[in-house]
Amino acid sequence: MRIVALVPGGIGDQILFFPTLDDLKRTYPQAEIDVVVEPRATSAYRVSKSINDTISFDFKDNNSPADWANLLGVLRDRYYDVALALGQRWGVGFLLWLTGTPTRVSYESSLGNLFLSQSVPLKTEQYAAHMYHDLVTGLGITTPCPDLAVSIPKKDLEWAESEQKRLGIPGGGYVLLHGGSSQLAKLKGIDKIYPVEKWQAIIQDFQQKQPNLPLVVVKGPEDQDFVNTLSQACPGLVVTSPPDIGKLAAMIAGANLMLCTDSAPMHLAVALQVYTLALFGPTDPAKLLPANDKFIGIKSPTGNMADIDPAAVLAKVWGG
Repeated sequence: MRIVALVPGGIGDQILFFPTLDDLKRTYPQAEIDVVVEPRATSAYRVSKSINDTISFDFKDNNSPADWANLLGVLRDRYYDVALALGQRWGVGFLLWLTGTPTRVSYESSLGNLFLSQSVPLKTEQYAAHMYHDLVTGLGITTPCPDLAVSIPKKDLEWAESEQKRLGIPGGGYVLLHGGSSQLAKLKGIDKIYPVEKWQAIIQDFQQKQPNLPLVVVKGPEDQDFVNTLSQACPGLVVTSPPDIGKLAAMIAGANLMLCTDSAPMHLAVALQVYTLALFGPTDPAKLLPANDKFIGIKSPTGNMADIDPAAVLAKVWGG
């Protein structure tokens, strides 16, 4: 059996789709499962335990007919038995129909249903991982959505152990901070950056109350300026720059607490069952965090990240 899933979106969207892939693998253990993902998100599958191959396709680009034809050719050549697609674009349903894949499942839409063998209701008022998992009901799978889970390669765990020694925090635990944002979010004007001066108030409170607890900030390729400014404002921070998502996951796994904004590292922390406190601007935390006391979302009262009071964050940290 061969299954393909078309999953547009960034790394966070892919991690939220992992439970659906894991349930497919549980139900069809001998199946080969591939995913079609945007180039910016293929790295997510370094920590997936359920897929065989990734096919790169930029859903967000202004694709020419030739681009779509190339994707169609790839899908036809692989002779899939089942295709799942996130979203409601009728064109994707048409593409799947053209592939000749017998079982084609996506969300209900006015035109797309014409090209699907099975459609499911799109229920947006729920945790996104559960919304994605609804797709498998089109295959008759009715088990509850599994928890987010990732599989960290052994060499990435070894890298993290070495990195912790380099940072001077071997085995003692630490708080991990991630305050950056993807370049795409910045270009779209999506408010995901918590101001440095607000972070500074939180960090100084930690340093006062827990002076021996290391505070480690993650510096990714797209948030160097933010981290450099934060490091200058907060002496005593240590900085880690994991070169890929597996090593980032391994660093998150070693943390006592993850303090972050709405981001892919937040979803990794959830998958790794690390206590997480995440800050949200306009987004509803209930759609991006599971209902679990280990994962707490603080939403801005105005929808603007800058309007989250550091005191509100610290109250959650210290149990106030």
